[in-house]
Amino acid sequence: MDNTSPLLKVSDLHTHFFTKEGVVKAVDGVDFTVNPGQTLGIVGESGSGKSVTAMSILRLVPSPPGKIVSGDISFKGENLMNRSEKQMRHIRGEEIAMVFQDPMTSLNPVFTVEKQMIETMTAHKRYSKNEARERALEMLDLVGIPDPKKRIKNYPHQFSGGMRQRVMIAMALCCDPSLLIADEPTTALDVTIQAQILELFKKMQSMLDMAIILITHDLGVVADVCDQVLVMYAGKPVEYTATENLFQNAKHPYTLGLMNSIPEITYEKQKLEAIDGTPPDPHHLPRGCSFAPRCKHVMENCRKIDPALTEINQNHAVRCLLYEELDEVSKK
Repeated sequence: MDNTSPLLKVSDLHTHFFTKEGVVKAVDGVDFTVNPGQTLGIVGESGSGKSVTAMSILRLVPSPPGKIVSGDISFKGENLMNRSEKQMRHIRGEEIAMVFQDPMTSLNPVFTVEKQMIETMTAHKRYSKNEARERALEMLDLVGIPDPKKRIKNYPHQFSGGMRQRVMIAMALCCDPSLLIADEPTTALDVTIQAQILELFKKMQSMLDMAIILITHDLGVVADVCDQVLVMYAGKPVEYTATENLFQNAKHPYTLGLMNSIPEITYEKQKLEAIDGTPPDPHHLPRGCSFAPRCKHVMENCRKIDPALTEINQNHAVRCLLYEELDEVSKK
């Protein structure tokens, strides 16, 4: 694959859940690209559509009630929406791997780590059991599991939370995927282990030239490992730009609210700002901009018009009427 071409390109993705209470537009018009070796961070509060976006890429949205209504998911130049379920099973794990938020619920408690890792590799690669076991030992050693020959015989409950997460990362990487999706991989871990896991991601990416989609609500994690950032709110992208630019020049009121809620290292007393209100009910989204009821800069039109994602500068797009109007003025 040409390294100048996007590894993954998601275009106008819509994933809905059809429930008794109504239609939930969990993902509502998401666009982004991920280049080889690049890390994209997807940020937002719980319920913003981050995980459903990831599940849509892998075509793992539970149906019913979920359904990918429209959009394209281009991976290595091929649209995954046109792939059969059998073809997708080969892509999952081999080409695109995923590390889930809670490793204890992702690992099977009745099988040893050895059995689960070997099964993963023999399902996707032409490994014999001995070759798969050697590869499993190599990966466990690579992710920092001490005494892998002994620990590979253990069951998931015999590992700490941080070590289980390392096992999950080893399983995800054992087939050398081109893209790793990590869904809040450090949420349940203490700060020290979080730092170790993030350092491990950077090390693995450097060694394998692998692209990463990191789903998180922690902007500190984003600043440490991501190249690009997509901020989501109520199923829609509200800001999309390079990480450095986001921290220096954030534009959307929601992004600014998230950033202002981060404590700074200072000896002076400081009052953290909070974003007023709560995320909207996904069954009954407000008319116009979904963030309008919580926005400090709300205008009359914000409650009537749902703004489009507007490119205000090169590689910087924002979904806000403040910038949509400025863009129209600049074109005149």
